[in-house]
Amino acid sequence: MAYYHSRYSSKKRVNKTRRSVFRFLFLLIVISLATGYFLYNIIYKPNVWTPDGKPVSIYLPTGANFDTLKTKLYSRGLIIHRNNFEWWAQKKKLPELIKAGCYVIKNGMNNNQLVEMLRTGRQKPIKVTFNNVSNIYELSGKISKQIEADSLSIISLLTDSVYVAKMGFTPKTVATIFIPNTYEFYWNTSSEGFISRMFREYVKFWTSERKQQAEALSLTPTEVVILASIVEKETNKNNEKPKIASVYLNRLKKGWRLQADPTVIFALGDYSIHRLLNEQKKVNSPYNTYQHGGLPPGPICIPSISSIEAVLNPVNDNFLYFCAKDDMSGYHVFAHTNRQHIRNARKYQEALDKMQVFK
Repeated sequence: MAYYHSRYSSKKRVNKTRRSVFRFLFLLIVISLATGYFLYNIIYKPNVWTPDGKPVSIYLPTGANFDTLKTKLYSRGLIIHRNNFEWWAQKKKLPELIKAGCYVIKNGMNNNQLVEMLRTGRQKPIKVTFNNVSNIYELSGKISKQIEADSLSIISLLTDSVYVAKMGFTPKTVATIFIPNTYEFYWNTSSEGFISRMFREYVKFWTSERKQQAEALSLTPTEVVILASIVEKETNKNNEKPKIASVYLNRLKKGWRLQADPTVIFALGDYSIHRLLNEQKKVNSPYNTYQHGGLPPGPICIPSISSIEAVLNPVNDNFLYFCAKDDMSGYHVFAHTNRQHIRNARKYQEALDKMQVFK
């Protein structure tokens, strides 16, 4: 009987132990599932909301910290559960790894997606476009509105003779490196990064074929762009540019002065002028091609690719003169002789008189 009781007690203890183990395992599973569910909600559950479900771009400047990031996210109401975001950001060391740039925040992103994007610097490239630019000051103003680099830092480099000399230019000719187009940049590009990229694009643009075309005209690439800047200011009619370029090239070959009105306007700095007076043509400036032979010392604007190509591919004719048509169409009439030119110019002057344009 004692033996039977002993066996019964032992079995009872084993069963009790098993139940305890099962309860413990069950509790452990419940805790694990609860913890997993809790972590899943924090890490993988959508935690980003954007207005109308459309992507939102945020800009983190160089030197930005975690507080800057939170302010930009929270001020626009982009984060649903802020504590969850901050907890996971701390776990992933985002405050120490945050990188400057332009980031696209998409509706429905979870904390892990958002944090990984920010800590690895997966930013969206910015399309930077510039055209119809008169000088490096206007250019820097346009660029500074599209990337992080400020206009003053860009100008500081472009007017630094030592810096631009490393690229083979002077402050007067450095504007010739800029080829108007649309380029992709990261928003946090520095001023030096911007200029270096533009110089690489300049080198890429001047292929061996274009260099040979310039050489056939007895011009350097820089001189081609300078002449193109005059063509650019003479007309906005692309189909007429090669003809105007040929007039100036013919004049250069003969050793004549270019006598280009746009260079005088550039020298005067008054772009409201529509009718250049003889007195104004006497302005003392190396850019005044009525007073000085050859090309001006630098471009009078940053010309478009169409104007550069017009100089490289001029119309093959012998015209030496041109003036605006009296129909005010924006096109020009061309002449071989000065007598023809005077007659054409008189018609245009009479048209201006009728319109009462005296300046």
